[in-house]
Order: sequence, then C-alpha cells, then structure tokens
Amino acid sequence: MTSSAGTPARSANWNLPNAITVVRILLAPVFFWLLLADAGEGGALRWVATALFVIAISTDWVDGYLARSRGLVTDLGKILDPIADKLLTSGALVCLSILGEVPWWVTGLIVLREVGITIWRFVELRRGNVVPASSGGKLKTVAQAVAISFALAPFPVLLGEWMAWVNAVLIAIALVLTVWSGILYVRDAVRLAHERRGS
Repeated sequence: MTSSAGTPARSANWNLPNAITVVRILLAPVFFWLLLADAGEGGALRWVATALFVIAISTDWVDGYLARSRGLVTDLGKILDPIADKLLTSGALVCLSILGEVPWWVTGLIVLREVGITIWRFVELRRGNVVPASSGGKLKTVAQAVAISFALAPFPVLLGEWMAWVNAVLIAIALVLTVWSGILYVRDAVRLAHERRGS
C-alpha cells in the first residue's frame, strides 16, 4: 500500500499483531497472581499459571509472524513487543524468587539487563531511533521462555528431584545468553555514541 506521494504508507499502529501484544501485557498481572496465590504448592493454580505463561509468551511468535507476513510492522510494535516479553519473563523470575525457587542474584542480573536495555530503547526513541530486538536478544528471549516454563511447571513433584537440576541448567543458559546479548547492546550503544560525536 502506498501513499499519494508514491511512498509506502506506514501501517496503522492499532493492528492485529499489536493488539495481541497488548493482550500479552494485560495477561501478565493475572499470571503473577496465579503463581503467587499457589504459594509454591504445585497445585492447580501453579499449572494454570504455567499454561498461561506458555500461551502468553508463545504469542510473541504469532504477532511477529503476522506483522512480517502482512506488512504490519510498526514502530509501536517494535517497542511494545520486547516490553511485553520483558514484563512476562522478569515478572515470572521475580515471583519465582519470592517463592524461593530462583536465586535473587540471578533474577537481579536478568532484570537489571532488561530494565537497562529498555531505558536505552526509550532514550533512542526520543532521538528518533527505534531499536528493534537483535538476533542475540531474540535467542535470549527463547532461552528465558524455555527455562522459565520448566521452572514454573512443578515437574520435580511429578518426575523427581533430578528435574530441579534440569531447571538449574536451563536457568544458567538463559542467564549467560541474557548477559551476552546485553553486552552486544552496550557495544551498539557505544558505537552509536561515537557516530553521533563524529557527525
């Protein structure tokens, strides 16, 4: 679709992919409540919370596919999508730390990275630059989604304590990728700063 001047028309901000992203954000508080209300018992509320997280985080692929395949990629979507992911994953880790299931230092490092990159994105947005999720950031998001999904599901109760070791390994992988992708973003921020000073 093009404008009268012959240039591509910007996709409307309020389209289906962005609506799905907003729903994901709105589901986050419900997920948090279910997880904390279970209080680590591994009962029905914990399973519902796990299912809700998996469904919500999976829609990241759905809205991304719809946006790309239908030409509905917008600047708003580029901002909201990573915010939705960070809200779900960081909130889940905070809740798991409150329940004593994930060390606070792990949650602290991950949340610090997520908040820092989000603030940088908003700073760049005010300068007119939209910073989309990088390939490293997307890989990090997948690793976090898998690790948190396993940590949420009370598999140790069903399958044995060895699942706790599996959960620990998955969280460690997610932590390493989170720090690594954060370093890449810092590198990009430094490069942008040098380019501005040189222009």
